[in-house]
Amino acid sequence: MAGGNAIRGTRVGAGPMGEAERGESAPRRHIPFYCANGHVTRVSFAQEAAEPEHWDCPRCGLPAGKDRENPPAAPRNEPYKTHLAYVRERRSDADGEAILEEALAKVRARRGEI
Repeated sequence: MAGGNAIRGTRVGAGPMGEAERGESAPRRHIPFYCANGHVTRVSFAQEAAEPEHWDCPRCGLPAGKDRENPPAAPRNEPYKTHLAYVRERRSDADGEAILEEALAKVRARRGEI
């Protein structure tokens, strides 16, 4: 008796490979996409599938387009804004002073200072 493992040398899910088990694969077309760093990515699509205008480059992450001469520009990254920066976009200094005075008046009223 040669060992007690009947499936020795195989992996889970291993089986006969080929078109007979999986069916026929759809006809394909390969579309090249070009990024601003000069990388070329060839993506495979089914013949009847709609192809996107842009594709993310797997090497650098920049958007890639179908035109080799004019690849899409890198997206503009906005710097991180603090909560105070967003508040200052919505309110003027005069509004801030008025809100501060109102809040201080409420605090003083609670403390019985007024």
